[in-house]
Amino acid sequence: MFHRILNPLKSNSFFIFGARGTGKSTWIKNQFDAQDVFFIDLLKPEIEDLYRRTPQLLEKQILSMESKPNWVVLDEVQRLPKLLNLVHSLIESHGIKFILTGSSARKLKRGHGNLLAGRAYVYHLYPLTSIEMGESFHLESCLLWGSLPKILSLNSHEEKSAYLNAYALTYLREEIQIEQVVRKLDPFRDFLEIAALMSGCIINYNKIAKDVGCDIKTVQSYYQILEDTWLGFYLPAFHRSVRKSQRLHPKFYFFDLGVKRALERSLDTQLHPSTSAYGDFFESWVILEFFRWNEYYQKNYKLSYFQTHQGGEIDLILSKPKQPPILVEIKSSQKIDEIEVNKLATRGKDFKTPHLYYLSQSEQTIKHAGVICCPWMTGLKKILG
Repeated sequence: MFHRILNPLKSNSFFIFGARGTGKSTWIKNQFDAQDVFFIDLLKPEIEDLYRRTPQLLEKQILSMESKPNWVVLDEVQRLPKLLNLVHSLIESHGIKFILTGSSARKLKRGHGNLLAGRAYVYHLYPLTSIEMGESFHLESCLLWGSLPKILSLNSHEEKSAYLNAYALTYLREEIQIEQVVRKLDPFRDFLEIAALMSGCIINYNKIAKDVGCDIKTVQSYYQILEDTWLGFYLPAFHRSVRKSQRLHPKFYFFDLGVKRALERSLDTQLHPSTSAYGDFFESWVILEFFRWNEYYQKNYKLSYFQTHQGGEIDLILSKPKQPPILVEIKSSQKIDEIEVNKLATRGKDFKTPHLYYLSQSEQTIKHAGVICCPWMTGLKKILG
């Protein structure tokens, strides 16, 4: 049992969006007494078929109850977007409170789903963070297998590989093929592998289009599918001008490192410290943690990266209007590299900001050339805690 950080306001109806396997249904069952909840699982074919044929049944069931539940849960509501019109009516006319979960914004958009115009707050649930795992957290395991809740209940490498491979196949079959999101599955399958391999890199749409055998607009639509199904997120390039930043290519990060490895078919490959591959996975893990913490703790930072004219990078920038940005350099090494720290200090002057962090696996916390050098988790807590 993990204590999730997600803490929605319970005075109002709300959505919980997130990829499959992040624990949305489990979270609800742990948060609310079963007697207070009328739970409708639309993943069950017979339940989905019942409400698809007779959507008005939802209203009849609720209003005919002698003792009305405090909450009505529609699990995976994107399967029947038109039910949201009834939800809207029940909220407005009868003050019924709903919890609405979903793993695909795309299906809601395609189904012309009524997103309730602010009558339901919106929250997201992600794979487990280091804080949520507590004593169960093990960095090397998270780099190899990710942090979906199910993974932490599996013991052997064989079980974990089987689960993640099944996850990838289920995504292709149920989110993409059955819903006919793309006309041809093979190019999208090829795209998934390439996109997973390039997770954390600046997107080169032209190169990916050539590798997949399609046009650039199709590749862009494929990335939009990943974002809509919460399989990943964009990390835009930083520029003080919003208009100019939109011209620069973003990076894209898959939401979970285990799923990324399954999609790129590298689950049988080990990661070795002091290698570039290990460094890339470590950087991705820390950025995923920043992304999740920023959302859960409602810090509202805009996350981005910055590439210099000379090809150097600032791994992560956290910014808000009228505030100096926070610059973060992420290294997987056990030692603090003063050369890299000095580079960050120089870039800090260019950005006119005193908020500079060098995060690594070193156990030291020191300040050098105006840069706070500390363990990565310490830095997370200082910035977002």
